Amino acid sequence: VQLQASGGGLVQAGGSLRLSCAASGRTSSSYVMGWFRQAPGKDREFVAAIARNGVSTVYADSVKGRFTISRDNAKNTVYLQMNSLKPEDTAVYYCAADPIWYSDYDDPSRYDYWGQGTLVTVSS
Repeated sequence: VQLQASGGGLVQAGGSLRLSCAASGRTSSSYVMGWFRQAPGKDREFVAAIARNGVSTVYADSVKGRFTISRDNAKNTVYLQMNSLKPEDTAVYYCAADPIWYSDYDDPSRYDYWGQGTLVTVSS
């Protein structure tokens, strides 16, 4: 499966953005989908993940209550709605996919497929 992330940009603190991740090559409903982010000089960190059927979702504590992950399997697309953005949310955001929901879903090495990343910059 190939993943294409989009929707990043520059936004003021308190603002919102919606990221999209379009999957091609194989139906996205076959995959657990995740969002990760990487700030300059930092390791890639987990943001959110969603089960294949979209029923189960998990979030990093740092984004819980502000970000929402969702998917539209008919469109082979996963979304990350980001509200109440903070400067510390600034990072390159990556979508990832894997056929299996692992217990350590927050480990980047558990995902076999990655998009190219989209930059989110939150100004104070």
